[in-house]
Amino acid sequence: MTITLDDVANLLGLPIRGEFYSPSDVDRVTACNLVVHLLGVTTEEIWEETKKTRGAHYRLDWLKEVFRRQCAAERFDCAARAYLLNLVGSTIFTDKSHTLVDAKYLPLFRYLDGIDKYAWGTAVLVVFYDYLSDACYYDTKQLCGYMTLLQGADVECFARMNRWCYKQGKHKVHEYRSIIDALTPADVIWRPWENHRGVIPFDDITLYTGHIRLCSTVVKYLPERCLRQFGYIQYIPSPPLPDPARLFDVDVEWLGYVTPVTELFPKLRPATYPSECEDGYLEWFYQVSHPLLVRPDGVPQVPRYSVPPTSADASSSQPPPILQQIGDLIQQGLSEHQASPDDELYRHFYKALYLSRSRTS
Repeated sequence: MTITLDDVANLLGLPIRGEFYSPSDVDRVTACNLVVHLLGVTTEEIWEETKKTRGAHYRLDWLKEVFRRQCAAERFDCAARAYLLNLVGSTIFTDKSHTLVDAKYLPLFRYLDGIDKYAWGTAVLVVFYDYLSDACYYDTKQLCGYMTLLQGADVECFARMNRWCYKQGKHKVHEYRSIIDALTPADVIWRPWENHRGVIPFDDITLYTGHIRLCSTVVKYLPERCLRQFGYIQYIPSPPLPDPARLFDVDVEWLGYVTPVTELFPKLRPATYPSECEDGYLEWFYQVSHPLLVRPDGVPQVPRYSVPPTSADASSSQPPPILQQIGDLIQQGLSEHQASPDDELYRHFYKALYLSRSRTS
């Protein structure tokens, strides 16, 4: 699973079609000139501001002050730009400073009647994918980007999401990892937006395979790897795409999205149950991925070719139904007692749960 353009459209309501943003390089002098012309601020004030931020950045609090001042002066075009820059800087383009926004985003709002031409939803995903990539490194301590993409959109979603909220004196991070390891495909809601299609219809561009970008940041977008989220049977996907030689090539790919989508359609088959995948897919996936976050003490590590069950009716090679029922009961009991794998009282229950989820010979 991953976060897709479909998730962005449904969670944020931002357009996922449009142009990629290509600003020119912005240094401190350019950052000052932009503010003078677009926000109506004096040269002296912005020079002092960039001195505080040590470069081509603006403080979010300072932008709020500019917004209020320009509203009072009835300079509403300048006020609107200050408001919009503050908005994207504190949401979809947020960085780890949590207090600054890059000056390169200000030209996005030069022409207020033309801002709808950009693919804002795609830009959000580029920023988030880029930060997720950084988060894969062991020395990364903080994830940035728009965290709403990791949350829910309605009452039912929030109820499920709250199961994972940190509670003082309850679960710690390593305990959540063990709980996540115990999840099965039957526990996953693969298509959360089906009841939302009347508001946000499914857009075929979501199935575009290629690269997307924001400024000079380019990331791969590969929906072929998570087809179950779109209601299709998952198969072994194509090899990773080579990196583009030029940013122009990314734009050409994106504008010609119909071609990769058209090439994908013949491969798609509707799933008969939510987690359905082709024979051999899970064996392949567990060879190229990591099956567990935490290995329970005293339990042999799952071989890289061993695969957990996908569905009770998926194939005859799944554990007997009685084992699945036992595992479900153990999981329910552990959840009701807010059990922890580190608690000696429950350690053997976690081992039993792990074994009940494993495929038998």
